Amino acid sequence: MFKIGVMASGGGSNFKAIIDKIGSGELDCQCKFLITNNGNCGAVGHASEYGIPVHHISGKTHPVVADYEAAMMDVLDKYDVDLLILAGYMKALPSCMIARMPDRIMNIHPSLLPKYGGKGYWGIHVHEAVIAAHEKESGPTVHLVSEEIDQGRILSQVKVPVFENDSPEVLAGRVLEQEHNLYWKTIRDYAGSLGLH
Repeated sequence: MFKIGVMASGGGSNFKAIIDKIGSGELDCQCKFLITNNGNCGAVGHASEYGIPVHHISGKTHPVVADYEAAMMDVLDKYDVDLLILAGYMKALPSCMIARMPDRIMNIHPSLLPKYGGKGYWGIHVHEAVIAAHEKESGPTVHLVSEEIDQGRILSQVKVPVFENDSPEVLAGRVLEQEHNLYWKTIRDYAGSLGLH
């Protein structure tokens, strides 16, 4: 059984979708920790429900960059996970973490990358941009994390239609529904491709 750690900043619906699949036995792994930069976010509630240790590491808890990075690395050292899963984590990762886990950090993004990725494209801003460009389709992308934001190798995508009368919020809901289904399956398949059991 392989081990994952998760990083999240917000409501944690993707995190919950993943740990629900672990709970049902459909995703055969253990979630060893949650790192968050927001101690009051919804993801923390989901973690406590499942008894998953929470590590709040942010500029508030660790104002000195070196201490912040060391705290992140300490968590990785302590749990020695196979994959690190970003589930709505709203900060760029320190380079030392990416170097520590090459091709072992996954992220989900709410557009069909390489479109609408990179700086400024997060959350509702992605869906606003998709609608403003009159795109006919959008959808989530699961990719590996690299030094360049949203530019790592794409592992999976699902297309959803964009309708003329969509608001960014309605489109976000349609994409999120697919995220919940896509992410856990991609984690399972990618772990299998690496020979993790």
